[in-house]
Parts: sequence; C-alpha cells; structure tokens
Amino acid sequence: MNDLRVVAFDLDDTLAVSKSQIDRRMAELLGHLLTEVDVLIISGGRFEQFEAQVLAHLELTEEQRSRLHLMPTCGTRYYRWRDGDWRLVYAEDLSEADKIRIVAALTESAKALGLWEDRTWGDIIEDRGSQITFSALGQSAPPQEKYGWDPDGSKKKRLRDAVAEQLPDLEVRGGGSTSIDVTRKGVDKAYGMRKLLECLDLKHDNVLFVGDRLDHGGNDYPVKAMGIRCHAVTCWEETADYVQVLVDDLVRRHAQRA
Repeated sequence: MNDLRVVAFDLDDTLAVSKSQIDRRMAELLGHLLTEVDVLIISGGRFEQFEAQVLAHLELTEEQRSRLHLMPTCGTRYYRWRDGDWRLVYAEDLSEADKIRIVAALTESAKALGLWEDRTWGDIIEDRGSQITFSALGQSAPPQEKYGWDPDGSKKKRLRDAVAEQLPDLEVRGGGSTSIDVTRKGVDKAYGMRKLLECLDLKHDNVLFVGDRLDHGGNDYPVKAMGIRCHAVTCWEETADYVQVLVDDLVRRHAQRA
C-alpha cells in the first residue's frame, strides 16, 4: 500500500455502534492514522451526528484536522477544516417539491406494507437537506431494538423497492439497520468518493474504504463497485483491530523511507 493516501470509513457499525459515540480506543487510533494519511468519514447521518459521535471525542492537532474529510448524508455534503472551523465544500440539496414527494412515498409505502411502527424513538422521517431518511423505529432508537427489527434485511428491501417504484427519478437505497435514504439520482457513496478523488487529485489506488455494508445492495457497495479497494467489517472492534495493523504498517513504511 505504498500509494495509500486516504483511508475512508463508514460510521455506524464500522467506527461505532449505531448512533453512539466512538470508543476511546477508536478515537486514539484515528488520531494515529491521521498522522500518517488523510481520513474520510462518509455515512448517511447528518453533520450533527458526525459531531456527536466522532468529532467531540477526538483530540487532534490543526494538521490532523486538516487531513480529516467529512461526508454526511452519503456524500451529498462535504466538509473540510479551514480557518478554524468545518467549512462546507458542496451540498447536493433536494428541491422542496422533491422533498414533499419523498415524504409522501415513504409514509404511504411504509403504512401499506405494515412497516409504520407505533413504538418509536424520535422522528421516523428526517429532512437532512440533501437526503430524506426514513428510520422505522425513529432516529434515536436503542441499538438493540434496531438490530432486532430486520435482521435479514427483508423489510428494508420491500420498502426500498416500493418507494423506488414511486420515485424512479430519485436514488432510493437501504441505509442503516432500519433506514431508507433518498437523494438525487446518482448521488450515493460512490458519488462522494468520486468527488473526493477529484478534489484531492487522487487515483482509485490511493484510497482504501472500510465498511460493514459492502454486500450487494448494501449502502457501502457502490464504493466497491467503482473499483476502490475495500475491507469488510461487521463491528467497530474489527475496524479497530484492522486500523491498528494498518497504522503499524504505515509507520514502518514511512520510517523506511526516512
């Protein structure tokens, strides 16, 4: 991996338990990694979720922060650290008319399929500007409830297919364990990765992606399909073990060049 310049990560169930803050070990490893290469976090959550789960728990120098890239809402937004704050590089926002159509399609389809739950935690449908997200149990559902709702992914698939049929001009895909994300057509994690390559003048071989949904149909799969090197994990602990090996290897290689 002599040509590695960026390591990209999914967030939920890759860097942290769903909607939870990163573990101290992971925070320290990200700091070590940012000393060696740039790091991208790309996930379906809003920027505020990135702040609560990750940024608030990192102790970074200005140089390390400048090497951290954030792409909330599956790459439909891109933030970089500039002049002491996180600055928006671009946003692929949905029109108000599209937002109305999306909310209607999600609501009607979920109710028709019997997937509109009575017991929820927080908003079921959230407007994230560049993405509308349906969370079957609400945005703040406990992880154990979320993981038990649709263990084989069949509920999400039925809902995704029903909504996609109503919105053929938009991108509809499965998100987290209970969620469906809708964005502008062609805007997914692969779109975000292509924008990163363009902004940093990188080649595919310069990037490594780590995620938990690299299976066909998973929201990380578009990155794999575009030819980016990928490493699959099932939980943050696996990611931490992998990052430790990666950091050790990068430190050794950089020492050999010195």
